[in-house]
Amino acid sequence: MIEEIRIGSLGVIDSSVLELGPGLTVITGETGAGKTMVVTALGLLLGARADAGAVRKGATRARVEGVVRATDLPTFAEAVEEAGGEVEDGIAVLARNVSAEGRSRAYVGGAGVPVATLSAVAEPLVAVHGQSDQHRLLLPAAQREAVDRFGGEELATLLAAYVDVYRRLEATTRELDEVSATARERAREADLLRFGLGEVEAVGPEPGEDDALAAEESRLGFADTLRTAAEQARVALSSDDAVGESATDALGATSAARGFLDAVRDHDPAAAELADRLAEIVYLVSDVAADVAAYASAVETDPARLAAVSERRAALTALTRKYGETLDEVLAWSAEAAGRLVDLDGTDERIATLTEARDTLRADLSDAASALTAARVAAAQTLQVRVTEELAQLAMPDARLTIRVSPIQPAAHGGDDVQLLLAANTGSEPRPLAKGASGGELSRVMLAIEVALAGTSPVPTFVFDEVDAGVGGAAAVEVGRRLAELARTAQVLVVTHLPQVAAFADRHVLVQKSSDGSVTSSGLTVLDDAARERELSRMLAGLTESDTALAHARELLDVAQAEQSAPAGSKQARRTRRSKPSKPGGPAKSTKRSARERG
Repeated sequence: MIEEIRIGSLGVIDSSVLELGPGLTVITGETGAGKTMVVTALGLLLGARADAGAVRKGATRARVEGVVRATDLPTFAEAVEEAGGEVEDGIAVLARNVSAEGRSRAYVGGAGVPVATLSAVAEPLVAVHGQSDQHRLLLPAAQREAVDRFGGEELATLLAAYVDVYRRLEATTRELDEVSATARERAREADLLRFGLGEVEAVGPEPGEDDALAAEESRLGFADTLRTAAEQARVALSSDDAVGESATDALGATSAARGFLDAVRDHDPAAAELADRLAEIVYLVSDVAADVAAYASAVETDPARLAAVSERRAALTALTRKYGETLDEVLAWSAEAAGRLVDLDGTDERIATLTEARDTLRADLSDAASALTAARVAAAQTLQVRVTEELAQLAMPDARLTIRVSPIQPAAHGGDDVQLLLAANTGSEPRPLAKGASGGELSRVMLAIEVALAGTSPVPTFVFDEVDAGVGGAAAVEVGRRLAELARTAQVLVVTHLPQVAAFADRHVLVQKSSDGSVTSSGLTVLDDAARERELSRMLAGLTESDTALAHARELLDVAQAEQSAPAGSKQARRTRRSKPSKPGGPAKSTKRSARERG
């Protein structure tokens, strides 16, 4: 339940706090005083689009806060915590800032969040109904949704099952159409893949083979050069012609140097160490010389092998020109193409499988649609009786609402067209709401539906923004009664111009406009009993000090309070309704006569 709405610098409201509670709260005031700013503030808390023009002139930003009692709203409390906010002592604060430049910031439980998150958290709390919602009720989708809401969890489960089958059928049909339409293209693609895989298979490349062949081709192509270089290196290391101290090869030179130092090693340890190091070099040079000699003898010229390697490399290059930059990419393409070919070769089998799945889903959809239709018909029959009963209480005793559920081509919402038909008078044929209901009648139909749905709606707070437009007299009294009835099980906030509706309030809030000559502002005031009488007299006759108007206001309050104190559906309540059906409709006329007499 919303306990408080704090508004700052929004429209004509400078700074005000609207204290709410259970039951029915009405907001009244002169035209242009800023009553709709309260609904605008609620809209911002629900994630409505921010409008920089709503920021009060001269202010840098507008701010709206909603204090929500979350004690009996566990789902809401969980949503606040999931958004990163906190619920302290059962209270959570929702907030929205709108800057004069149009930037918007949202907060949930003290945590900054995207506006979409604020909307997701707050939207389940409030159902807002304005005059635009009356026109929305004319839409087939809104009428169907009303029946579905009334059907409760059972109908919601059937609808969810239907939607699941419908979506799977759509996906299967889409895939089947795609596979069937592209069968020829798939066959051509399969032939191309088969040819490419044949080429790769004929060559039979191995991973890393191209690098190994490149190295071998280079070695075979320069065999004579490599052998000559190796022989020259062997001679430089260890020449067969080099003997004694005159040797010019590396082995002879290092052996001679070792001999010189060995001769004096007993005279100096450093000379001995150098001689030992030269001995190691002699051994290393000897080993390297032997390895070079072996390499030189192993290098052979093999024109046949060179030709075979060159031919193999050419075959691999042909593959890399078509199927990949490298041999590894060619092998990867081959593996992918093989898998794709399996899929393409199974086109006929895939079409058969998809066709069978589609037919099965069609049958399942038909069953789901039948179950959904049956539930909708049952819900519609009960709802039309309830709404007709409510209309009788709303000064439309001869009105009859009929809800027609007609079969249509299966769609995402089911195989039903749901239409609300109204017969406003005895003997008249039911007609669609768009053709058979005036503005006032449409207001009462919407209210009757909302009252009928009250027991099934999880929304704890209802807001009605001048939904009583076009209603007057006895009908206005009945609108007030039904709003009060709805407020027995939910928190109801009503913006109204009708005193007959305001009289039924548990809490009456007045929006007053004041001006200092340069700046106009509005404030919110909760009225006491005396102030309520004055406000109702103003609403009745435009006069606040007229004794006649005040008397009519007190009478209107007495009727409303007597009925509210009686248990719902009690004999006393019904007697009150029957005995004073037109009292509130008369004060305005008698007060006008009194005013004329005074004139």
